[in-house]
Amino acid sequence: MCAKATMEDFEALLKESFEIDTPEEGTVVKGRVIAIEAGQAIIDVGYKMEGRIDLKEFANPGEATPSIKVGDEVEVYLDRVENAKGEAQISREKARREEAWDRLEKAYASETRVDGAIFGRVKGGFTVDLGGAVAFLPGSQVDVRPVRDAGPLMGMKQPFQILKMDRRRGNIVVSRRAILEESRAEQRAEVIGNLHEGQTVDGVVKNITEYGAFVDLGGVDGLLHVTDMAWRRVNHPSEILAIGETVKVQVIKINKETHRISLGMKQLQSDPWDAVEKAYPLGSVHKGRVTNITDYGAFVELEAGVEGLVHVSEMSWTKKNVHPGKIVSTSQEVEVMVLEIDSSKRRVSLGLKQTQRNPWEVFVETHPVGSAIEGEVKNITEFGLFVGLDGDIDGMVHLSDLSWDKRGEEAIQEYRKGDMVKAVVTEVDVEKERISLSVKALGDDTFTDAVGDVKRGSIITVAVSAIEEGGIEVEYNGAKSFIRRSDLARDRGDQRPERFQVGDKIDVRVTAIDSKTRKLGLSIKAREIAEEKEAVEQYGSSDSGASLGDILGAALKGKN
Repeated sequence: MCAKATMEDFEALLKESFEIDTPEEGTVVKGRVIAIEAGQAIIDVGYKMEGRIDLKEFANPGEATPSIKVGDEVEVYLDRVENAKGEAQISREKARREEAWDRLEKAYASETRVDGAIFGRVKGGFTVDLGGAVAFLPGSQVDVRPVRDAGPLMGMKQPFQILKMDRRRGNIVVSRRAILEESRAEQRAEVIGNLHEGQTVDGVVKNITEYGAFVDLGGVDGLLHVTDMAWRRVNHPSEILAIGETVKVQVIKINKETHRISLGMKQLQSDPWDAVEKAYPLGSVHKGRVTNITDYGAFVELEAGVEGLVHVSEMSWTKKNVHPGKIVSTSQEVEVMVLEIDSSKRRVSLGLKQTQRNPWEVFVETHPVGSAIEGEVKNITEFGLFVGLDGDIDGMVHLSDLSWDKRGEEAIQEYRKGDMVKAVVTEVDVEKERISLSVKALGDDTFTDAVGDVKRGSIITVAVSAIEEGGIEVEYNGAKSFIRRSDLARDRGDQRPERFQVGDKIDVRVTAIDSKTRKLGLSIKAREIAEEKEAVEQYGSSDSGASLGDILGAALKGKN
């Protein structure tokens, strides 16, 4: 009876075991830790099956020792019901991954955030554990600004946004930046809502660039432009600000659409331009510091926040076509004169040369017209010489003022650059900055002295100095002139140069006085015609019956 019952019980149990479904391979099942040995956890997954899993599979990313003990209930992934050892082939890591993927796909579909922890660095970014699934975090998605040191972020549980996922390929891309930007936008909206233009607030300098500084106003950044930091010129924001420094700023402008905030520091200080006209009257001279040099002039700081421009034309009396950098240097202290003020445009025109005496005025005082000077030939041009004078100025000797006796083109050939020459000051035009000099004025004008009071039409006596084929050369008080063949006589037969000899004294009529060529126009023929006319007028005419010989004879007799 007992044996029969045992057989029936066994058959029932066997039938029951067949009726129970064996778990399907490739699914997640629940199990219990029944032992931990040799770095492995022995898991009873039910169905009369046990399996082994390395303890490291139970450790979270970045965790050295897993927190698991005998009796813990865990979910595992059933790879195979029975392996070569007769045990179930199971995996905790795959179970976590399957569970995570199911959860993450739902989060991705609903665009909700997921929690995770950065646990490793890879090329181009970082790896993130999302509770069993590993995702890639690109470097550009770590923060709203580039992160130099990601150490403090490692292992810290924080929210992420899934950007892309592909279960078949096992790829997940997440972003931490999207979460920060979202919360940042909410925070910005709240902070901006509490701000208004003209408000004074405290902020912390977060970043410095060439054009300004970003100031944290408590969750929202404002831009403090370099031109709004101080009334004076600021070359770089780092001159007056440091990262981490707390500063007091004024809200200048708020763009409600872009949430951009413009800040200013100088607006909290008094504007020095309010007192410029009173402090710097026109014509007053002040000391200043050169802050910037350009092609068109130099900026000089009169006081903090007040700069004036010395235009290149107002820098030097004598250096006209020189770059301002060759006259002054940056940071140099100079004396300047206030020439013009335009407060509305915040402009001050300054003069550097006005603080020194006009060298042309000084020259005319020390070298009046008629005084002699000596200087070096600085330049030779087609119209004269430029001579260096006192005060770093030049005077010009025109071609016509080089010599009494030579043409200017010939006389200038005798000079070379660097030669020292003496001359006489003939004119000084201070307004046009011109000085006229004359070399020939140092000597006597032999031609003027020679001709004296001689006038056109005068009869003078000259001495023959040379006989030529085309006429004769004559001399009058040292001044030489030439009488052409056609002017040697009234009668053509007497117009022969050879009838004269050197040393002969002859009377001639002055027909012209040319001061440029320094020559007298002389003619024997003109004298004879004039004498004949005069004789006819005094002693009768040939029309009355008298012969020309009788008239001339009477005239000669009368003259005797």
